[in-house]
Amino acid sequence: MKLTNIKPVSYLKAHASEILRNLSEAGGPMIITQNGEGKAVLQDISTYEQTQETLALLKILALGRKQVEAGEVHDMDAAFEEIRRNHLTDE
Repeated sequence: MKLTNIKPVSYLKAHASEILRNLSEAGGPMIITQNGEGKAVLQDISTYEQTQETLALLKILALGRKQVEAGEVHDMDAAFEEIRRNHLTDE
């Protein structure tokens, strides 16, 4: 992904309202620089939330993969039988 929307912090200070409006419309992130170096990324809230949900799913998949590689898996029929035995007999 090539980042092309790069602005100095002074631009952010002078155009905050316009930037917020454009972030929602454009959908892409904006890089804020200070002294010529990237310091922050601005993005609209819906894109941020979508990114966080994607990261959470990737973490779950990675954890599942590690569990499979470590042999920490159960046969489906045996797992359901254990659930029935542990939870249905408690009632």
